[in-house]
Amino acid sequence: MLNLKVQDAINVQIKKEEFSSRLYLSMAIWCETNGYPGAAAFLYRHTEEERMHMMKFVRYVNNRGGKALVSDIEKPENDFSSLNDIFTKILVHEEYITESINNLYGITMDEKDFSTGNFLQWFITEQMEEENLMRTILDKISLVGMDKAGMFHIDKELEGMATAAKPIPAV
Repeated sequence: MLNLKVQDAINVQIKKEEFSSRLYLSMAIWCETNGYPGAAAFLYRHTEEERMHMMKFVRYVNNRGGKALVSDIEKPENDFSSLNDIFTKILVHEEYITESINNLYGITMDEKDFSTGNFLQWFITEQMEEENLMRTILDKISLVGMDKAGMFHIDKELEGMATAAKPIPAV
């Protein structure tokens, strides 16, 4: 049976993962309607990944004898000024999610729930990769500044990243 303190903390994380999915969906829509189809494809893919993360938590809680919860979530921002604005906000959000997962891991250690701590290792690694990816994208955006040809190439690179990504596994 899953420790109740750990279950409650994971249910909070489920809510955060669902919000992440919706935030990236909002950003993808902005990109698609503002002439960045590659960035839109990249962010639609990340929308699906964040939902998969949420579902991994849901299935874990339920499979451990707990009960995952669906919670109310706030509406994500819908208006952005640029790709730089979007990816800056993504990096800040990913850092927030990393901190949240690290705090969740700390709870599992305090509660001596080593099985859940082991489960969280995948998310810890995933967050390091996500933060690194967003920093890399921001570095490239910074290099081109507001140059339209440069932004065109970044958009094409983001499209290629979305296309080349591994399939999202079923949970």
